[in-house]
Amino acid sequence: MVNIGFDNDLYLSTQSAHIRERIAQFGGKLYVEFGGKLFDDFHASRVLPGFQPDSKIRMLQQLRDDVEIVIAVNANDIEKNKLRGDLGITYDDDCLRLMDSFRSLGLYVGCIVVTQYAGQGAADAFLKRLDALGVRSCRHYPIAGYPSDVNHIVSDEGFGKNDYIETSHSLVVVTAPGPGSGKMATCLSQLYHEHKRGVPAGYAKFETFPIWNLPLDHPVNLAYEAATADLNDVNMIDPFHLAAYGETTVNYNRDVEIFPVLRAIFERLQGRCPYQSPTDMGVNMAGSCIVDDDVCRHASRMEILRRYYNALVSRVKGEADDEMIRKLELVMKKADVTSELCPAFAAANARAEETGAPAGAMVLPDGRMVLGKTSSLLGASASMLMNAMKLIGGINESLDLIPDILIKPISELKTAHLGHRNPRLHSDEVLLALAISGLTNPLAAHAQKQLDKLSGSDAHFSVIISEEDIQLYKSLGIQVTCEPRYEVKRFYHK
Repeated sequence: MVNIGFDNDLYLSTQSAHIRERIAQFGGKLYVEFGGKLFDDFHASRVLPGFQPDSKIRMLQQLRDDVEIVIAVNANDIEKNKLRGDLGITYDDDCLRLMDSFRSLGLYVGCIVVTQYAGQGAADAFLKRLDALGVRSCRHYPIAGYPSDVNHIVSDEGFGKNDYIETSHSLVVVTAPGPGSGKMATCLSQLYHEHKRGVPAGYAKFETFPIWNLPLDHPVNLAYEAATADLNDVNMIDPFHLAAYGETTVNYNRDVEIFPVLRAIFERLQGRCPYQSPTDMGVNMAGSCIVDDDVCRHASRMEILRRYYNALVSRVKGEADDEMIRKLELVMKKADVTSELCPAFAAANARAEETGAPAGAMVLPDGRMVLGKTSSLLGASASMLMNAMKLIGGINESLDLIPDILIKPISELKTAHLGHRNPRLHSDEVLLALAISGLTNPLAAHAQKQLDKLSGSDAHFSVIISEEDIQLYKSLGIQVTCEPRYEVKRFYHK
């Protein structure tokens, strides 16, 4: 069983209450820039055990009657067909996916705003598509001198050129498919238009990380640096908060750097800035809901280790550079993280050296270790999955739950008809074979029932395994890392 370090129920209640207080502070209307993922925030659930991946959405559902959602997407990202790496879909398609998800939960989506619009062909096609679907859309344009030329930005030729997004709720959540979508600029543009219409409104940021009231070098905050190593984000002490209150808090470089400009924009818009620091702008209560600091520290150090090894694999694939690796190595040093933190690393490599073939090792949530080796019909990931189900289910490891009469036809189909070089079964294929075997073998059926108990495990492999295996493991809640090398040396790997 995974140890709990975070009180999710406390988080939902305190976070909702804090947002309501902020709405009241600004006279009944608040634009909130939501950073990170509203759905499936698995990073937060990994570093704060007990945090539920859908916590932000559940919190918004508690405020359902007051919430309106605006989705911002950068026209340049649409033009470049930018993909969400975790889902493999373009940002414009993800806007529609997000709309469906919000609506299915009873949350109102008022508008999709296309930011940085300058007549991009793909953006025009997307806007036409939205119109055909009956989805309200707005255009926001590039502003010369943004964000430094405040006089121009806060004028009819700056924010004034943007379409005004008509909203009807007191809490307007501005979210996006990914970073760089223009969420902050959308919020500030709305403040300009609301001010011109005599509507009192405020702005706040909802960023889970870094957690402002944890130390700068706390592993939870260092894990955020590891997660954003490709974005040049750096955690730092908020100098404005320290100067204003004599209190040390943590923020990240982009918010600290933009704050003087943001303050000037507020002063231009409303006569004064309601905030003394970037930390003041935040509405994040996560740090107050940690109930076991040691659990969260360990979980965060494990996350840093995973991020490092995943980056090493990305470098082999040509998707990460040496600078990113160097940053992660610095974070590892700060957090005192080495591969010895997880015994699966050494165990997988030892089994590979012993057998002369790819191997894996997995630490189960209860601390027990499972090994997997490559055989003629099963890859290391598939065999380890079978061994894990046997161990949890109390089944003798030597028993064959899937007879060769089921495995061999699948293997032959792959190589003879589907163009695969490797005859061994992937993890998803072996689970299908296990399900068929379970129709006549009670032990196979019993093994299947153990799958849900694997969530929270950590697995490591001596080579880079297939994307199919990685995704299957992730769907089971198993964290996967690999040594940064392929089983076979060739230039193209699929």
